[in-house]
Amino acid sequence: MPFKIIASQCTSCSACELECPNVAISEKGGTFVIDPKKCTECIGYFDGPQCAAVCPVENTCVLDASLPRYQARA
Repeated sequence: MPFKIIASQCTSCSACELECPNVAISEKGGTFVIDPKKCTECIGYFDGPQCAAVCPVENTCVLDASLPRYQARA
């Protein structure tokens, strides 16, 4: 499941955008969004998702349960 950003909680600090190894995060309408086609949950780059790790607002970068889990290519 790729991550998503809860727009109502996003403070637009841009910390997540800078940390994303997949360039999956961009600013739209004053808040940041994650492109689910690019999000790999940081698998292969870090031990955990960097957007959630650096976000100053707890539970703002969360798994998007409506989309399938990322599958690393072998």
